[in-house]
Amino acid sequence: MNKSEVFFDGFWHNNAIFAQLLGMCPLLGVTTSAENGFWMGAATMLVLLGSNLVVSLIRGVIPKNVRIPAYITIIAAFVTIVGMAMNAWMHEMYLVLGLFIPLIVVNCAILGRAEAFASKNSLSDSLVDAIAVGAGFTFALVLLGGVRELFGQGEIFGLSVFGSSYPDMLMFILPPGAFIALGFILAGVNLINRKLKARAEQQAQLVQNEAVEAQS
Repeated sequence: MNKSEVFFDGFWHNNAIFAQLLGMCPLLGVTTSAENGFWMGAATMLVLLGSNLVVSLIRGVIPKNVRIPAYITIIAAFVTIVGMAMNAWMHEMYLVLGLFIPLIVVNCAILGRAEAFASKNSLSDSLVDAIAVGAGFTFALVLLGGVRELFGQGEIFGLSVFGSSYPDMLMFILPPGAFIALGFILAGVNLINRKLKARAEQQAQLVQNEAVEAQS
């Protein structure tokens, strides 16, 4: 695959949330607002970039029988760096995200990319994959957080959308609202994927028909 295909595959086709339903703990736990989702996604992307970079560089050195513990150690190191940086420079957001920052270590999306992609591909492709997967994960968190914040408080990124008279809907801020909003979002994503697939099949059929006409 070329780099554009690698990016689109990581961002959309194999999106950690929409396609694989990985990382559900932070998705449902921190997305009470779009801002929380953005910073959680940004932290995850930084860890992805660091871990994919190191794993790709030393993929020929790590023995196969200890590769998973090695990957987890690498990921844990970058999670520690990101957590300490957020604690130093973004202390309030660090307190909001709380336990979910250390839990990045066990995020299956990060370990999965180290095992399935970074350990088998070049450095440049691994970095593109990390950016794509991280951007897709961040997009999912911001989208769900934005929906919950909009319907729960009438705001987006803390900015009022429906005005001060909007009656807060606590359900969307609580965990049940996260499941409900995620269900509708997944339904929308599946609908988009079906339309994209149908369009691709139509284009392939047109190309095939043109090739047949050219031969005749």
